[in-house]
Amino acid sequence: MSALKILVIPGSLRTGSFNAKLAAVLAEALAQRGADVTRISLADFPLPIYDGDLQVKSGVPQHAVNLKRMIGAHHGVLIVTPEYNSSVPALVKNTVDWVSRVQDPHESRGQVFHDRVFAIAAASGNRLGGTRALAALRLILTACHATVIPNQLALSFADQAYDDMDRLKHQADIDAMQALVRQLIDHSERMM
Repeated sequence: MSALKILVIPGSLRTGSFNAKLAAVLAEALAQRGADVTRISLADFPLPIYDGDLQVKSGVPQHAVNLKRMIGAHHGVLIVTPEYNSSVPALVKNTVDWVSRVQDPHESRGQVFHDRVFAIAAASGNRLGGTRALAALRLILTACHATVIPNQLALSFADQAYDDMDRLKHQADIDAMQALVRQLIDHSERMM
């Protein structure tokens, strides 16, 4: 049997991002449980703001096609999103919007969302830990007919959540991370 493949997508490009740091921690936890993990940066897949007229005129951008195919090469996907104004940032929403428009031959539009498992996480310096962004992201993904696992990770007070080795230091956060990782692996293995 081939190795379980998980794609980790941080939804932030900011230097020192709490969410990029959380994505790295989660990627390591997934790898420790035997998953073949790929962590990417959305900076490597730059996309214009979604515009239906642009799509009609120019087609779906190649970066959206490439990202869709990368998602399709994995059994599970973990998106770690920041929270901007109580919702997902434009980068995350725009990425989903474009990827959902990619349709390879013999596929329905958005098929890549139907055929794999998604997990979601967020980190924030405040008490809520990005829970409002997670609610919005769950809604967006389920509207694309994605299976989103029930467990999620909302890392509160992310500026105080790590030790000097960039590992989570609070047991409640570690337990929530492990529960998310276990559930993502369990559900993804069913897709193999």
